Amino acid sequence: MLDILLTDTQKNLRDEARAFARNAVPRQLLLDMDADKVRYPRAYLENLAARNLLGLRFPSEFGGRGLGWAEEVLALEEIGVLGASLACLYSLPTIVGEAINCFGTLEQKHKYLQATLEGKLTTAEALTEPRGGSDFFGATTRATREARAEQSRSGEAYILNGQKRFIVGAEGADYFLVYARTGDAPRDLSAFIVERSEGVVVQHVYGLLGTRGGGTGRVYFRDARVPAENLVGRENGAYAIFNQMMIPERMTSAAGALGLARAAIEIAARYANRRRAFGQKIREFQGVNFKIAESITQIDAARALTHDTARVIDRGDEPSRVRRLVSESKKLATETAWNVVNNAMQILGGIGYTNVYPIERLLRDARLMMIWTGTNEIMNSVIQHEYYKELLATQETARDVELDAVNAETEGEKVYE
Repeated sequence: MLDILLTDTQKNLRDEARAFARNAVPRQLLLDMDADKVRYPRAYLENLAARNLLGLRFPSEFGGRGLGWAEEVLALEEIGVLGASLACLYSLPTIVGEAINCFGTLEQKHKYLQATLEGKLTTAEALTEPRGGSDFFGATTRATREARAEQSRSGEAYILNGQKRFIVGAEGADYFLVYARTGDAPRDLSAFIVERSEGVVVQHVYGLLGTRGGGTGRVYFRDARVPAENLVGRENGAYAIFNQMMIPERMTSAAGALGLARAAIEIAARYANRRRAFGQKIREFQGVNFKIAESITQIDAARALTHDTARVIDRGDEPSRVRRLVSESKKLATETAWNVVNNAMQILGGIGYTNVYPIERLLRDARLMMIWTGTNEIMNSVIQHEYYKELLATQETARDVELDAVNAETEGEKVYE
């Protein structure tokens, strides 16, 4: 991002996040997480909180800085150089916090959002189920209002039963944002803040190809009692929350992917400037330097789109346009990361396929980014859907370029059925 486009606040924040990534995260932590020796780095989140680097977009009264997406994506790109696990854990307070900040009560904001941004509580979002990933309405986890006899003894509550899987942060989360069915209609879903308790069990931590150490697990809810005051928003109102949550889920994916891609190509470029073959630096070979050029061009394009989208969100543009641009950003940035890491590995050659360099770890991390928070195929579906809405809505006001052809009005040539 060119400094001339940034405010002093943005430059200072970027430099803060960059300094944190450079100085406050031990190399050994990254190695231990990838080796599954560390399954949940709680101290890392506490360290971020101590520097007031979590939940930057939320009001200062709840522990944030009152900034916007334009600032948050800058910080997250710097965290992204550490890899997908630490970038994702950094993002969870802003993802779960979005639901609490936009739909929660004042009490929920103080009790959960503020405590999370202060590093006193950790969180995770429980959305995906074994029967459905991208199919939000396929959720079968159910929350049932407790019988009145029980309510009278301990206050009104819901009883939660079901399971969620692929939940990043599950291993160490103090509470979960859980989507559960509360009625029989397809959209009768509600969101709850569910504290860790006897009825909440993290039973399985996955053996992942990459993105390790983030505490990804399966969560079981077995007659878990959830106080009614922990309902976020209204009952059966989770669809609106889900739509809002797609913004932080996908924007954090995009920004983190930018950092990962940048890290990979910087390693490869430095290697190409040192490595010699056939009497010259390999950066002088077209096969190498074109890969560098293609990679930095793709990163700059993805970064420009992501930052433009951040400004669109901050301006409060039309929701349809926001959905399209957020989906484009997630798709382009994550696919760019995958392409760039592969280019970096090709430049390094055989040594890039070993653990002498972190390229192989970044490659394993990058693969998941095109799957989580909605697959990139789902992003394509959203993009084309919103584009058609926009295109057809402007049909009457835009120039009809279809007529700019010599035989545009030839009778009988334009046949559509």
